[in-house]
Amino acid sequence: MKKTLLLIAMIPILSFSQKKEVLKYFISKDTLAGVKDQDGKIIVPAQFKIYSDLEDGDVVNEETIYFDGSKKGEAKEKNAWGYVYDKKGNFLYRPFFYDNGADYFKEGVRRFVKNGKVGFADQNGKIAIEATHDFVSYFEYGYALFCDGCDWEKTENEHKGIVGGTWGVMNTKGETVKPIAKSSDKDKEIQGKYYPNPFHYDEKEKNILQFFEKQNKTLSGLYYINVYPKMSDAEKKLTFEIVDRPKENFPYYQINTYALGMDLLIADRFTFVVSEDGKEKYTMDYNEKIPYEKWLANEIKEAEQFQKERPDNPNKFVK
Repeated sequence: MKKTLLLIAMIPILSFSQKKEVLKYFISKDTLAGVKDQDGKIIVPAQFKIYSDLEDGDVVNEETIYFDGSKKGEAKEKNAWGYVYDKKGNFLYRPFFYDNGADYFKEGVRRFVKNGKVGFADQNGKIAIEATHDFVSYFEYGYALFCDGCDWEKTENEHKGIVGGTWGVMNTKGETVKPIAKSSDKDKEIQGKYYPNPFHYDEKEKNILQFFEKQNKTLSGLYYINVYPKMSDAEKKLTFEIVDRPKENFPYYQINTYALGMDLLIADRFTFVVSEDGKEKYTMDYNEKIPYEKWLANEIKEAEQFQKERPDNPNKFVK
């Protein structure tokens, strides 16, 4: 009996003491990229021509493996760029081509391309919305525009734009949403029509958002300090919304900040993540988490310095 209890007690210790998986990119003699594990076992063979500054031995830091380039022997696919694999070497998807590279993650997902259609995948590589439309915009305030029967064509200024087709608006479930008569400041205007506030929360989530709402005046003062002309306190009010929730490999709520007085324009510099228990709070600086209180103190310091140098700024920050 004692021996059995001892073995059971050791199980958590053994599981936590296991070596964390480390994957590294490698470059072959013919300058193609692949991925190996810490023991040198090939996870993804070297078959990708890379256009970024990837170097031999770089660690795979994300939850998926990404190759920023083309695959040897494979034809170019329209609107796609790069390749994404899971950490076992299974192909997942090809990201949508955007801003000279793979699409960014917005509100927890990014676009991918399959058979010429566009869908969405999350940061773990899981398909969130199947690829069924000819084009879809990135998500903003819980909504994305989509079209069918449309295509890229050169516009008057020689840049390509999406033209033609039948357009609609989808929510984060991929469902088509119809416009409504505006009933709230949190309804979203898209191309002259209003769509209902897409955000709904349980009590725990409301408490997380309340932390930021209590600091709305301070945060809005920081956000609008260099905006012209002068705005009222009501116009400067910010709103905070949860756009991603804890999942495997991402144990955080992501909170985006939107400017009510600027048609719910997202404030990228004010992107926060909060631990699942609500105790840890950070501000995101690209992929780096900065403790919220440290970030806030630095923002206030910079705001006070800004006002010393530009005493005529109309939207004063008041600590």
